[in-house]
Amino acid sequence: MSLAEHIKSSLQLPTFVVNGYLEDLTDADLLVRPAEKSNHINWQLGHLIQSEHFHASQVCTDPLPELPAGFKERYSREAAASDNPADFLGKAELVELMHKQREVTLNALSKFSDEALMQPAPESVSYLGPTVGCVFAGEATHWMMHAGQWSVIRRIIGKQPLF
Repeated sequence: MSLAEHIKSSLQLPTFVVNGYLEDLTDADLLVRPAEKSNHINWQLGHLIQSEHFHASQVCTDPLPELPAGFKERYSREAAASDNPADFLGKAELVELMHKQREVTLNALSKFSDEALMQPAPESVSYLGPTVGCVFAGEATHWMMHAGQWSVIRRIIGKQPLF
């Protein structure tokens, strides 16, 4: 198994967990905060999509498709404090964009050889690990970390544990 295939495999679990956690939630559920000053799921989803796009764009030589106009501002750190549904995309749009971004990421990953994945990560994303492969693999950890927070929100709104 190549490094790219291994990394792709490691991204399957967070995709499964995230899809499961989101499946029965409404747009309103995505705006519930687990605690004061904590981020709601809607903002976290936008943050994750934007982060994955940024991380992949830092290691790919070919340009990636752009996120929708205004997306970066809509999901900025400053926007995280908003509870206004009009400030964010709806669940259906976010889930569609999440899947499109993951498809872009996996397509980009598939073009890397083992040797290329072992090259040093650019300084801009070296916090994910020392190599290009670590940047891709870091997405699994990032998505699972946030999905773990969503399990708390699901309990707050009366949903039973899924996993």
